[in-house]
Amino acid sequence: MDYLDVNRANWDSRAPIHAVGYDIDRLLGDPDAISDVVRFDLPRLGDLAGLDVLHLQCHIGTDTLSLHRLGGRLTGLDLSPVSLAEARNLAERAGAAIDYVESDVYSAPQALAGRTFDLVYTGIGAICWLPDIARWARTVAGLLRPGGRLFIRDGHPVLNALTPVVVGREPVDRGQQPWISGPGATALAIEFPYYEQREPMVWRDAVTYGGEGEVASPESVEWNHGIGEIVTAVVDTGLRLTSLTEHDSAPWEAFEGLMAFDGATGEYRLRERPERLPATFTLTAVKP
Repeated sequence: MDYLDVNRANWDSRAPIHAVGYDIDRLLGDPDAISDVVRFDLPRLGDLAGLDVLHLQCHIGTDTLSLHRLGGRLTGLDLSPVSLAEARNLAERAGAAIDYVESDVYSAPQALAGRTFDLVYTGIGAICWLPDIARWARTVAGLLRPGGRLFIRDGHPVLNALTPVVVGREPVDRGQQPWISGPGATALAIEFPYYEQREPMVWRDAVTYGGEGEVASPESVEWNHGIGEIVTAVVDTGLRLTSLTEHDSAPWEAFEGLMAFDGATGEYRLRERPERLPATFTLTAVKP
């Protein structure tokens, strides 16, 4: 199985569904609007004015457009041509000059012809599609200029390893996707790998988030990466770690029925004792 072919087909079939959701109307209706994901990032993101910014795994470009509106000169990169077509359409409708490049992450240096950037941004739900976190970190380091920064916020590997369960019964079937749970779950159990494994987790799900419709290519493959593995990979490239923050919230309801929307954060947290779950993390680093 070529994971790139499988995941490319999966995201190609998701993109048209997501393009009718993802809060597109709000982004187009207000020239100052930014995505909820990027809004959450603002306290740690820093000033983007005049910076050359690369958004890896940009999908349909809502966060890319948001970073552009914060003053960055944006390049978005993704392996899915259908996603990039939607991203280009969004940018054109918004009047935003954004450059989009088709490539998988590991091939980015070649696809970008050696260009380097002041900021490499990676958002929610990205690195789980990559088999080798050390190779990802080396790729990012090579894309940064001296003094350039890495910013990544993603799902926490603890969250990715969990599954909802009904106490006293077998684990609830999550519909073959980490973010979909069955009804009636009362607790969470560690069911999936926390550490990076050679063999991927293989999922089949004809349903996706952010819109309605059936995913024509439902199979996808993913890998989890432990926090220690991520930090070590970044430090080993020579980048200097500047922050690591773990959050008890996520921008999606990761476990149906067990999480509730929190107006203070604009995200979802566990209904009961949310301090138990690191749901997402933010890591920043700088290239000396």
